[in-house]
Amino acid sequence: MLKSILDALQHGRLVELPDNDKDKALQFLATMLEAVPTIPSGTDIVEMVLAHEKKSNTSLGFGWACPHARVNFDGELSCAIGWSPQGLDYGVAGEPSVRLIVMFFVPGNQRNAYLMEVSDLARVIKNNPQYQNVESFAGLNAVRSTMLDVVHLAMSGDIRNTRARMIELDTLTRAAVAASGFRLEGVHVDALMIVAGPDIKPVVLSQNLELSHLAENDSALVESIASGDSYQLDAWQIVRRSTTTYVGERVIHDCLAIKPLQS
Repeated sequence: MLKSILDALQHGRLVELPDNDKDKALQFLATMLEAVPTIPSGTDIVEMVLAHEKKSNTSLGFGWACPHARVNFDGELSCAIGWSPQGLDYGVAGEPSVRLIVMFFVPGNQRNAYLMEVSDLARVIKNNPQYQNVESFAGLNAVRSTMLDVVHLAMSGDIRNTRARMIELDTLTRAAVAASGFRLEGVHVDALMIVAGPDIKPVVLSQNLELSHLAENDSALVESIASGDSYQLDAWQIVRRSTTTYVGERVIHDCLAIKPLQS
């Protein structure tokens, strides 16, 4: 589900790279990772990343790269994300300049989690051409929105048309809408996912900008959804369809947001 990328976005580890030189860009991101509180002091991520890059180029193609540093001790999978507006020569003939670097810190106990995250990231990029045009990004806000969309796709599976899925009302969806007291006619329905946990600020994923802003600024939403099946958010009725629990007491609430159409 690209959990470490969500953590990076939540904790401010998405930055514009200050240099167009590959090695200097990697050093900058590695230094950011070395400052992560859960990573032991003195861990030389810079040296590990640069040494590995000399042996194996970590470009994913399409302007993306995923360098990493592996260590033998246990810990948490972490990452930092760098955006280069001008692009970096990553040393691969015939490939476009790298503009997005997702750098991972990989403890020994997180090797499988790391492989899954890189696999999910590569799959989403490969199957969704809109994420292969990274030179079109206008700023960090556009990059952040793109990363959230990529995470959403990875959590939802291999989906070629996200909007179609988000408004598709299957049998479970219809039951949830009916249980909330609404008829399907005369309402607007959007999908809403909430990623929450004891050690992170909740992350709201939705294609509806108005809905996202409302949900992110409502302090009671997460607790109310966690303890019940519905919540009134302004004009929206938020209906929880399911909750999935992950390691570290982190959860994803899969919800519907239902709003009557204006007459």
